[in-house]
Amino acid sequence: MKNNVKLARIKANLTQQQLADGVGITRQTISLIEKGKYNPSLKLCLQICYRVNAQLDEIFWLSEEEFNSEENN
Repeated sequence: MKNNVKLARIKANLTQQQLADGVGITRQTISLIEKGKYNPSLKLCLQICYRVNAQLDEIFWLSEEEFNSEENN
């Protein structure tokens, strides 16, 4: 899933490890989320948003076109 976790994390001046520690997951999981290779639960998405002080739609939102494109892949 395409997302803006990496941009939000950098803007919040956090390393992958700091973000992972802040939300209770591994650094490797943060890396996979940033690469779009792991789809986090809604709860984890919200935890990430709270930690980087961002809104859910700023980080995890897909436009209808992007959603349909991902559905076809």
